[in-house]
Amino acid sequence: MSRLDAFINRMTSQRACLNHAAEKTAHMSGPVFELGLGNGRTYHHMVEIMPGRDIYVFERAVASHPESTPPDDMLILGDVNETLPQALERFGPTASLIHADLGGHNPEKNDAFARAVSPLIEPLLAKGGLMVASDRMYFDNLKELDLPPGAVPNSCFIYG
Repeated sequence: MSRLDAFINRMTSQRACLNHAAEKTAHMSGPVFELGLGNGRTYHHMVEIMPGRDIYVFERAVASHPESTPPDDMLILGDVNETLPQALERFGPTASLIHADLGGHNPEKNDAFARAVSPLIEPLLAKGGLMVASDRMYFDNLKELDLPPGAVPNSCFIYG
């Protein structure tokens, strides 16, 4: 598969999974967490499909498009190994939806990173909440769920 096709599959799947998760968690009051801002395309989409919901963004350093940059009070800067435990202290297990697109271009490094952050993410999710991830995650209690129509297998994952 070409890199372009893989990218298209990932973006198509990400949109389908986020739209599905936003709809399934619309009744929940807890915050939404976006782990990794990048250029802000996904955050911008999340703001559009979840108007009125608090979306907190976790990022090392902001490098997003100005139209896709969250307000300062919704931005949590630093390494997720430090900011996720801090978020648990601040918010408790209240996140209705967590989206993570934290990996890079090296599958082995992505997998190692997913294994390291999975135990930091799982306690943040509220009962009934959903986790959408670009990489397979490793949770003790959350289960991998079926993908919605339009999502390409192994391009995005949903846990609940």
